[in-house]
Amino acid sequence: MATFHFDLVSPEKLAFAGEVDQVDVPGWEGDFGVLAGHAPLVAAMRPGILTIIAGGQRQKVIVLGGLAEVSADRLTVLADVATSIEELDRAQFAETIAEMEEGLKEHRGDELDQAIERLDHFKSIQQQLNTTAMH
Repeated sequence: MATFHFDLVSPEKLAFAGEVDQVDVPGWEGDFGVLAGHAPLVAAMRPGILTIIAGGQRQKVIVLGGLAEVSADRLTVLADVATSIEELDRAQFAETIAEMEEGLKEHRGDELDQAIERLDHFKSIQQQLNTTAMH
């Protein structure tokens, strides 16, 4: 299988840099997979789980929004936050969700819709983390 270069960057760190076989990205318009030779594009990312496949190994990283840019021979993801599943403090993540639920009372109109949508994405991540199919 042909490989391509992938960089995953967050404000805190370079979370990943190297040759990969495939990357599955949680896009706002829907999840999409990137393989070598993918058509160029720029896409907004929603909070979700990004999957890196390299050398037959899968690595899952939680991203909380950002941008993905595919060019001729590389994929660059600029994530607002990027945390490997192994590094995630699940209790803190659950607490964040509880705080988001409590905070919904403070929002109105479009702001409320956006807060609910973000909460739904966080809950989706939590559900994926709690399933046994996280291989």
